[in-house]
Formats: sequence, structure tokens, C-alpha cells
Amino acid sequence: MLDKPAFLNKTVSVLITVGGFVHDINDLLFFAHVVKVRSFSEAARRLDVSKSRVSKAIARLESGLGVRLLHRSTRSLSLTDVGEVYFEHCDRILEELSLADTTISRLHQEPRGKLKISAPVAFSTMHVASALPDFMACYPELAVDLTISDRLVDLADEGYDIALRITREPGQNLVARQLAPIRRKICASPSYLARRGIPLVPEDLGGHNCLDYTFMNTQGVWHLSGFKGDVSIPVSGTLRINDDEALSQAVLGGLGLALLPTFIVGKDLQEGRLIEVLPGYVPTERFIYAVHLPNRHLPLKVRAFIEFLLHRFGPTPYWDR
Repeated sequence: MLDKPAFLNKTVSVLITVGGFVHDINDLLFFAHVVKVRSFSEAARRLDVSKSRVSKAIARLESGLGVRLLHRSTRSLSLTDVGEVYFEHCDRILEELSLADTTISRLHQEPRGKLKISAPVAFSTMHVASALPDFMACYPELAVDLTISDRLVDLADEGYDIALRITREPGQNLVARQLAPIRRKICASPSYLARRGIPLVPEDLGGHNCLDYTFMNTQGVWHLSGFKGDVSIPVSGTLRINDDEALSQAVLGGLGLALLPTFIVGKDLQEGRLIEVLPGYVPTERFIYAVHLPNRHLPLKVRAFIEFLLHRFGPTPYWDR
């Protein structure tokens, strides 16, 4: 039995060009159904439209093409030679439309296709790449293309579905979802503190080897919030590095103090390999955001990835527990 296609629109004309002629998709659909059931009345019943609408649709097709498509009599209905050829083309077009409709419906029901992601180097290496096996096990029809880079990619020009960004302000032209806080702490190894002493107030940092992260916008000055409000402390040291993971290794080796993100050194702090210095003073908090282009209909694959990360990180990220 023929089903009524999901793309049938009873009120709006959807025009396509076939062989140089412009037709309403509904007219092609009515014609194909008439041919298949050999009846105007039965085609109208199955499509849930009036018989007169079906008749007018066939008349429009024949008038537009300038040919007769059907032989009609009171007892029978058959295709003309031209009608046979035209029906083959119509049937193929309608099959493609039906397939497209089914494919789109499936995409809205379950994430599939390719999800293209950009994420910062340290965070994605430690917390995104390790999460992907669980995410992809949940959605076996989905493939992931992950670019690990600290460069701010252009989502539109470079074709990214989503980007993860560590920032205070995610930007006005993108839709941003806050995933987790990114906290930095002043850290040092026990051996460094045993050798150089423990800073007790922010001003003591001036007498220490303060290692700097070169991607910070405020190199040479640490902006902290504490008991007495916000303070800005000039610092200097013997090492500057453009990678937080490498910086953490230098601190673990006893070279000096550094402002390090807890998503990198959380376990080192928990297990005593690093010690937090001046715990009452912390840098302004930033966040990891998932950003994507504005879209009235957010692709299910993007929504699924965001929800997965929110659930995985939790209200208090596991690296801060």
C-alpha cells in the first residue's frame, strides 16, 4: 500500500525544474500516485486530498508540458508513451525526496555524520581526548574530527561544528555554553619551598623565581584577588614557556613558582607533589566554553557533545575534587 509522503504539503507549493519545465512537487506526487493505483479517486483518498485537486494537478502538468500524459476513459486509465517516460522520471525524483526526508529524520533522532571540533592543546590532551571513547561508544554512527590547537579558529570559514575555548569572554558573535570553571593556583614543589621559603603575602613573590606562561595577556604581572581585594604583583623569573604542561614540569622539578591551571596539576596538588602557595589569593576565574555558530536548529551531534561534557565534568570538575 502506498503511504502518504512526509514531504507532501497541502498548502504550500514547492517548485522544481524538470526538463526545463517548472512544476509543483505536489503535482508530480499526485501524478505518480494516480499512475500507481490507476484511479484519481483512490489516489486522492490515499493522499487525503480532494479528487478535484488531483485532477487539476494532472491538468496543470499536461498543460505545462504541452502533451497528454494519461489516456482516460470511464472504465480505464493508462499512460501515453510520453506519460511512460515522464512517470519514470517523476518516480525517481520522488524516491530521492523520500530518501532525503528519511535521512534528515534519522539525523534528528540520533547523532551521526562527522563532528568537527577545535580544542586547546593542554585541555584537550588531558580531558577531551580521553573522553572521546566513552562519547563515541554512546553514538556509534558519529565520527569525530578533533583539531588540537591554541589558535582561535574561524568556525564558519574553517567548517568547525564546535570549539572549546578557555576565556573570560567567549565573544558576542557566537553561542557559548559554559562547561566548567578553569582555576589557576600559585604552585611550587616542596623542594623549592624548603630551599627558598614560603611566601606569606603577595608582595613576597617579588623575591621568588616566578615562572611565566607566555600566552597570558599580563606577562610580568600577576593579578590576584584576595582578602584585601584585587592586587597586581610584578613578578620575574628565569623561565617563560608557551605551554602550561611544560611549565608544570618545570615547577615539579623545583625550578620556581607558577600560576598553573588545576585541570593540569589537580592530581599533583592532591598527592603532595605540588603545594599551593598563598591559597587566599587566586587569579580571576576563567571558564571553558563550548562555542558554536548561531543556529535556530542546533545539530543533534553538537547538542549531544555539549551535554556529554557537562555531565562528565559535573558542577565541580573532577580535577578540582
